[in-house]
Amino acid sequence: MNVRKIATLTAALGALFASGSALAQALIKIDGSSTVFPVTEAVAEEFMKLKKGKVQVTVGISGTGGGFKKFCRGETAIQDASRPILEKEMADCKAAGIKYIELPVAFDALTVVMNPKNTFLKQATVEELKKMWEPAAQGKITKWNQVNPAWPDAPMKLFGAGADSGTFDYFTEAIVGKSKSSRGDFTASEDDNVLVQGVSRDVNAIGYFGYAYYAENKDKLNAVPIVNPKTGKAVLPSLEAVIAGEYQPLSRPIFIYVNAAEANRPEVKEFVDYYLKESAELVKEVKYVPLTPADYKHAHENFEKRRTGTAFGGVAEVGVTISELLKRDPKE
Repeated sequence: MNVRKIATLTAALGALFASGSALAQALIKIDGSSTVFPVTEAVAEEFMKLKKGKVQVTVGISGTGGGFKKFCRGETAIQDASRPILEKEMADCKAAGIKYIELPVAFDALTVVMNPKNTFLKQATVEELKKMWEPAAQGKITKWNQVNPAWPDAPMKLFGAGADSGTFDYFTEAIVGKSKSSRGDFTASEDDNVLVQGVSRDVNAIGYFGYAYYAENKDKLNAVPIVNPKTGKAVLPSLEAVIAGEYQPLSRPIFIYVNAAEANRPEVKEFVDYYLKESAELVKEVKYVPLTPADYKHAHENFEKRRTGTAFGGVAEVGVTISELLKRDPKE
């Protein structure tokens, strides 16, 4: 047998084995929020161990907005989201014939962080944060003392979530009063690790992202206590403060969205069942706040009954409770 025939046969056998391997291993594609990523990654790792190589789960971090673009094109089975699906995304999914099941999985304390060498920033009010981040601040509010005269005459370096991030949507809604309303002259990224590095390297920096990334980097960052608008009390982000409802307005529910057609695949159904039944402990491990057992049970019932649509009206509400939204009738 000549070399060319041997090469052709080898290639054919390689393709056959590769095809067999692909058939043997089911694939679940997930993408979306970098905030929800630590939870979904932890669940995926445990689930793949349980399935002993029979199911592969891939988890991307293109941001909530970037993830919904893929999800509404049918490219992913599950979407990680740090805010509810928005009106335009609802329309995109509807146009593509994609129905979805909205499942809250945990609470997050969106955390404002500063450099550990910052000695003057003892707390921040919503008004002060708005003055830093609102569109009118662009090119004008560039020093700390412009926000509060008691703060130093020093340059203020801002780091925040990118425009495709659900964290960006929620922060702007909660702080500025309108989703996506923000100054543009700041260092933005959908990758929270980029923001961690930026704030940790500049004494005049301030930024925001999900609590899990702060918890992982407490040696590099300090959290800024946020003044609760209702009580006037400055509160540090913590699991206890979120549960008690004291950390406002930056406590928020986080979600997964499941493509309803994909939910009929046995491996996807099994993965989501596992997620809702086992994630409470994993949620705590990655430093988020689990839902109550009753809320997880209610979410699981919604999944079992394939209740499609969203409990929100295409906007990122601030201050909503999981129990409240689970009682709402989802709309598509």
